[in-house]
Amino acid sequence: MKLESILLPGIDPKRPLVIAGPCSAETEEQVMNTAKQLAADGIKILRAGIWKPRTKPGGFEGVGSEGLAWLKRVKQETGMYVSTEVATQKHVYEALKYGIDMLWIGARTTANPFAVQEIAEALQGVDIPVLVKNPVNPDLELWIGALERLSNVGLTKIGAIHRGFSSYDKKIYRNLPQWHIPIELQRRFPDLPIICDPSHIGGKRDLIQPLSQQAMDLNYDGLIIETHCDPENAWSDAAQQVTPARLKEILSALIIRDGKQSTEDLSDLRKQIDELDDQLLELLAKRMRISCEIGTFKKEHNMTVVQTDRYDEILQKRINQAENMGMNPDFMHTVLEAIHEESVRQQVVILNK
Repeated sequence: MKLESILLPGIDPKRPLVIAGPCSAETEEQVMNTAKQLAADGIKILRAGIWKPRTKPGGFEGVGSEGLAWLKRVKQETGMYVSTEVATQKHVYEALKYGIDMLWIGARTTANPFAVQEIAEALQGVDIPVLVKNPVNPDLELWIGALERLSNVGLTKIGAIHRGFSSYDKKIYRNLPQWHIPIELQRRFPDLPIICDPSHIGGKRDLIQPLSQQAMDLNYDGLIIETHCDPENAWSDAAQQVTPARLKEILSALIIRDGKQSTEDLSDLRKQIDELDDQLLELLAKRMRISCEIGTFKKEHNMTVVQTDRYDEILQKRINQAENMGMNPDFMHTVLEAIHEESVRQQVVILNK
C-alpha cells in the first residue's frame, strides 16, 4: 500500500493519516496545550510551523529554532511524532538536530528548484518521511520535479501535499483546489501517498469539513489540518484553524469509502461511457473539419480568424443550454473555450499556408 511508505512506527495504516497542529509554533504553552489535546484524541503526528515565510515582511515569521525545543518536549511528554516545514539547508540541519520526525517542503519552496535541490542534498542519507506541497502555481511538472529531486538522492519515504493553487479569484477558496492536477499526479504515480491540506485550500474553517470529505472521496491517503488551542487569537492564519475539539468532530463525521472495491458490476456502464466517448470524438473531429472549411473561406475573403460577436453568441447560448440540462456552467465554459482554442489554431494554420 502506498500510504505505508511514509508511515512512522506505531501509526495505523488505515486511511486517513492525520497530521494536525498549529500553523505556527507561537509559545511553548500554546504548543503544549494544543499537543496534549490532540494526543488525548488519538492524533499521532503534530505539525507546527517554526519558520514561516510570509507574503510580505513585517508579519509574524515564526519563532525560529527556539520552537524546535518545544516540539522535542511534545515528543517527550505526549509520545507524539512531530513535523515542521523546511525551506533551506540550515532548516534541515536544525530540524534533524532536534529529532523532528517528518518534514514538509512548502509551496513557495517547491516552486524554486534551486532551493529544493539544496534541501534534497541536505537530506541525502537520512531516513525520514518528506512531504512536498504543490507549487503555488498550477504546474504539475514543477511539483513532480521537486519529488524527483528528493528521490534522486535516495530518499524513499516521499509523499505529496495538495494545498491548492494561488489565484486572483478568491470568492470561495483561498487557493483553488484544481482537483484535476493531483488526480493526474495520482495517475502517473499510483504508489505516491497524497495528503490533502484543506486548511490552505479553503482559508476558512467552515470549509475544512467538506474539503476533507472530498479528499477522502478522491481516495487521498490523509489530511494535514491546522489546529490551534485558541484559533481566534492565532498569530498567523487564524481564520483557517480549528480547535482540537472541532477537529475531532470533523474526523468523526468523515465517510471513508473503499478504494479497492471490485468494479466488475460497473462493466456495462463503463462500456456505455466508452461508446459515448467514441461518439464525442467523432463529433469533435467533424466539427473541426467544418472549422477548417470556415478557415478556408476566411482566407479566400481576407477575414480575421476570430469573430468575437459570433464566439460570444455561441458561448452564451451553449452555456445556457448546458445549465438547463443540469450541467455546471463553469464546466461548459471550460469545454467550449478549449474547443474554440483548437478551432482557432487549425484556422490559423490554414491562413498561414
